[in-house]
Amino acid sequence: MKPKILVAREVFPEVLERLRQHFDVDDNQSDAVLGVEGLKARLAGKAGALTAGNDPITPEVLAAAPGLKAVCNFAVGYNNIDLAACTKAGVMATNTPGVLDDTTADLAWALLMSTARSLPAAERWLRAGDWPGFRMMDWLGSDVHHATLGILGMGRIGQTVARRALGFDMTVIYHNRSRLPEDKEAACRARWVDKQTLLREADFLVLLLPYSPESHHVIGAAELALMKPSAHLINVARGGIVDDAALISALRQRRLSGAALDVFEGEPKLNPGFLELDNVTLTPHIGSGSRATRMAMAMTAADNLIAALSGQRPPNLLNPDAWR
Repeated sequence: MKPKILVAREVFPEVLERLRQHFDVDDNQSDAVLGVEGLKARLAGKAGALTAGNDPITPEVLAAAPGLKAVCNFAVGYNNIDLAACTKAGVMATNTPGVLDDTTADLAWALLMSTARSLPAAERWLRAGDWPGFRMMDWLGSDVHHATLGILGMGRIGQTVARRALGFDMTVIYHNRSRLPEDKEAACRARWVDKQTLLREADFLVLLLPYSPESHHVIGAAELALMKPSAHLINVARGGIVDDAALISALRQRRLSGAALDVFEGEPKLNPGFLELDNVTLTPHIGSGSRATRMAMAMTAADNLIAALSGQRPPNLLNPDAWR
């Protein structure tokens, strides 16, 4: 008999076809969000699961699935998975790093350009019929070329964002817990600075940190107060890294020129204060949202699950102790 698995969210038919070659698949092509209770019910008797970043793999869920051997996220982030509980239960957990770096960097740049030139607000103004024709003082945005790009979190995606700045002749500064090797800094033409310098000097600050208790509200009122009034904040990382209420206050009082956000605290809900502002660009967590990249993410998760349930070490194992 084939091992039974749960695919907790809608995926491409090609991914299901590949999985069905190896497993007895319980799919969720209706894409209903299962939550804790739904996962407890659907994971009973399952050996593995493909999960999205909002599927909570908690001790309670794990306790209801004693036969579970692997949980494979089709996401880079894995704050939905209690890694310690998985390791204690002997459940391997994996993610999908690397396959979405370029696509997420592309969106970061789309958002950066959008907030620099107030594109959503300008389009709404035009569509509303308010454009009287050319006027010298209308829609004066911020130049991207020759500006200073600041990156908080200089992992793979951060470095990909930085390399794209070369074409705009930008000064690139970054802050990370540890400096990059010299050759990587040179490839990005990036300079390490302390966090306060990053906040004070950046014209465009891109956040690319993973979410954790340590990074919760790493950008709050005090940090926003250090930024230039002409600066723009771009978050394509995770909700909760930014104190959304503090950001709304800074934008409303024009203590910050603009922001562009793909992620929010408590998403899919978001602070309604954002909807009252004309100096913020909002997108619905679509950083990895190209067909090719989402397919690659799902196939990578499938590869991880096939390896895990075939007695092989999964390529993207997050908790090696569970393998041992």
